[in-house]
Amino acid sequence: MAKHIKELFDLTGKTAIITGGSRGIGKEMAEALAEAGASLMLCARREEWLNETVSEFRAKNYHVHGKVCDVANAADVQAVVNETVAKFGKVDILINNAGISWGAMPEDMPLEQWQKVLDVNLTGCFLMAQACGKEMLKQNSGSIINIASIAGLTSSANGPFYAGYVASKAGLIGLTRELAASWGRKGIRVNAIAPGFFHSRLADKVIDIYERSIQENNVIPRVGDEGELKGITVFLASDASSYITGQTIAVDGGMTV
Repeated sequence: MAKHIKELFDLTGKTAIITGGSRGIGKEMAEALAEAGASLMLCARREEWLNETVSEFRAKNYHVHGKVCDVANAADVQAVVNETVAKFGKVDILINNAGISWGAMPEDMPLEQWQKVLDVNLTGCFLMAQACGKEMLKQNSGSIINIASIAGLTSSANGPFYAGYVASKAGLIGLTRELAASWGRKGIRVNAIAPGFFHSRLADKVIDIYERSIQENNVIPRVGDEGELKGITVFLASDASSYITGQTIAVDGGMTV
């Protein structure tokens, strides 16, 4: 018998790890999962922001813990997964959101900056998926959501120019497909969200330059509003998307149509 629609979106009893979960869209997506009933393990590199968000969420009666983590460091990643299992008993949902960027023309791109972006945005996502995947395989279930970007789908002659970021996000879309194919018959679904322009610490400098163009050219003629990633996050994390895997869903106001 089919589940009631409220049951399909209900995350009560589920545990989620959210990387880059202390600010911006990571925090928004974490709150969406908590509002749907999930327990949270938030990860971030900066302890002060992490502690602030954990305290804010606890004041709302969310079941949440936090742990400092550099996702490019395999030991940090494993420590997060170990602590999540110790505190909650399992890992059901992973949101691979942590990311960095570096803007430069390709001919001027410093190798160390290229490498740093790839290490966090692509290798870090793989390390976290690998560590969480091992736990999900034990229970034959799980949902991994990789936060890609429309930068992984399309580019512009007018910029912004950030080769490492673009390469990492395109690579993450490919990784999403491969992990979905590898684990689909073992109960783990893997999908990606490709946001367009949303206000965040990472994106605001670029948005300031391109907001007028977005208003003139986007199908929905504005930058994404706060809260507009909540629905897709809960959808992909929950049983509402139980027959969807390996997909990248753009949430971009029609920018890539």
